Amino acid sequence: MPKKHLVQQIQEVRLEHQRGTATEKYHPTTGGAYIKDIVYGANDGIVTTFAMVAGITGANLSAKVVLILGFVNLFAAGLSMALGNYLGTKSELEYIDRERKMEEWEIKHIPDLEKQEIKAIYRKKGYRGKQLQQITNLITSNKKAWVDTMLVDELGVLPLGDTNPVKKGSVTFFAFVIAGLAPLLPYLLSFASAFNLAIIFTALTLFIVGALRVFIIRKHWFIAGLEMLFVGAIAAIAAYTTGYFINQKLL
Repeated sequence: MPKKHLVQQIQEVRLEHQRGTATEKYHPTTGGAYIKDIVYGANDGIVTTFAMVAGITGANLSAKVVLILGFVNLFAAGLSMALGNYLGTKSELEYIDRERKMEEWEIKHIPDLEKQEIKAIYRKKGYRGKQLQQITNLITSNKKAWVDTMLVDELGVLPLGDTNPVKKGSVTFFAFVIAGLAPLLPYLLSFASAFNLAIIFTALTLFIVGALRVFIIRKHWFIAGLEMLFVGAIAAIAAYTTGYFINQKLL
């Protein structure tokens, strides 16, 4: 970014803060909780489906078999992954809720001990004397902040906010199925050289999904895309080689 443009942007942000109209432009406030589910669901959908397509092709089986087993894998594995995400998120929420209620009970019934724990937490962070006492008083004056601090700093539990297990599971399923269709499309549309086209479709989809990881990792989109493409290629080569070996040696 040119220096002149950067300076101008900083001045605009400062002016917005002075007016009280500043908004965060670099961290989306909507949909962020589901980006990881989309990326990982799509990644698994592409890799597992193409691995099956490659394995079947390596075994020299028909396009009909590719479609049957491909769609079985697509929906069965997608549903399994979605239910796993749902149950995992639900269990995590239940655990956090249980720990929160326990901390609330302790704050209500043994507040002095809990205040000492807050003080110990911030003493470890380097605060001492009057400053330490001020921080302790400030945090313990707000019950929610008090409980949140105990959850994060004492138990290592990060609140999940308004995370919805059903939405996370659904997002995972649809991302898995939609992205996983890429390797099957050439067979579904009866294209000639379907496997070669499946390789191209899969590579492009893997790269795009990998590039989308920039929303959850600090990495250049091109590098992120190449990484996922490389991982998918390893899985595909392994599946194709296995299918070819089984066809040559066992069938």
